Parts: sequence; structure tokens; C-alpha cells
Amino acid sequence: MSKNKLLYEGKAKQLFTTDKDDQLIQFFKDDATAFNKKKHEIINSKGVLNNLISENIFKYLGENGIPNHFIRRLNEREQLIKKVEIIPIEVVVRNKAAGTFTKRFGIEEGLDLPETLIEFNLKDDEHDDPLISDEHIKVFKWANQSEIDDIKIKAILINKYLTELFNQIDILLVDFKIEFGRFSSNGKTEIILADEISPDSCRLWDTKSNEKLDKDRFRRNLGGLIEAYKEVATRLEIDLSNF
Repeated sequence: MSKNKLLYEGKAKQLFTTDKDDQLIQFFKDDATAFNKKKHEIINSKGVLNNLISENIFKYLGENGIPNHFIRRLNEREQLIKKVEIIPIEVVVRNKAAGTFTKRFGIEEGLDLPETLIEFNLKDDEHDDPLISDEHIKVFKWANQSEIDDIKIKAILINKYLTELFNQIDILLVDFKIEFGRFSSNGKTEIILADEISPDSCRLWDTKSNEKLDKDRFRRNLGGLIEAYKEVATRLEIDLSNF
């Protein structure tokens, strides 16, 4: 598969065109960012770990009936993916109170939520990804009601499968961010999971010690980010022999 021109560059990934119009190459960078890139460092090999972990999770979700953009991993930093029209919304799924949620409502981190909460944020770094409602999404035509309902159903299912996966390896899924896109094929368009799922986009705590195994280690200057990501990969039984 030939990698052609750079199509898009985000904080942690690049997308390149290929010789197929409906396929892209997704490249995982070593950039570690927080607070919409107000904090930024290069952490060697972070992109490699995120690529391996995201591959593992997307394959698992695909096997459980969650349509997504992953086709196959090409090498330690690149994946072949389906080209989608990204819906400009970050979908945040919360099982416990953490991060900005605790500050917003003045509650204790780690508090169990009585039910899984889905929040939407506009993908807009310049304005710090503002919280938005279903009504905002419809008024600005980022998605219609049917698509919103579909996203919510898929988000709840993804949470179910990921919670089960991580519970099996003694990791608590506190919350996570996902993105969706429209994939068109054979005259039909469907909403599918896109972007990545990794410790960059999830809060993952060890169930026994509550040790953070995610990007909060970078956000909060805790150190040991690579070691934490490697721990997640090891528990997922990802081969790190060549790492």
C-alpha cells in the first residue's frame, strides 16, 4: 500500500492518502499533549504503543459487531483505515467522575455515577472543545437526530465491551473519548467508530491500587507514562518483544 500526500495532521496522528480513494494510512506520532496542546512534549515510542493498543481494541470491538475504520496494521506506527467523513464531535463516555467533570460539578474524583453518562464536545481546540447538547448538534447540522441516536447506542455498546475487556485484566475503565465518522460504500452511508482508542483517550485505573495507567500521568506530571502504557499492553497480551 503506497502512502501518498499528507491529508490531515492532529495532535497525535497524521493521515495520508493512498492509491485507493476510500482508504487512508493513519500514522501515530510520539507527541504527548494536554489541555489542547498548552502542554506538549515528545515521548519516545508513545505512538508505537498507542498503535498496538488501538489495533487490539478495534479488532476486539469489530469482532463484537462494532463497525469501525480499522482495516489492518501496516507497521509499528501505521494502520490502514477506511476513509470517513469525521463528525466534528468528541463523544465522552463516563462511568466515574474524573478530570474536568469533577471540576465542573465540584465533586470528588472516583465517585461512581448512578448510570453511564454520555457527553458531547465540539472538536474545536481554539475554544477548548466546548460542551454541547443534542440541540446544538442539530442546529449547526453536525449530525441529524437519527445519527445522534445511532452514536449514543454505539457508545453504550462500546462502553459495555470495553468495560468487560478491561475488567478481565484488573483495569477499571473510568471514562473515554471516541469519535465517529460517515463511511460511504456501495451507495450506502453508515456511522462507524474512527480515530483511536488507547491510554491517550481513556482513563484506566488499576482496580487494586487505583494507579493511573493513562495520559493523566502526563497531564499531572506523575511520570512513568511509557511504563503505564506498556503495562496496559502487556495485560492485553500484546506482543512487545520487538518494542
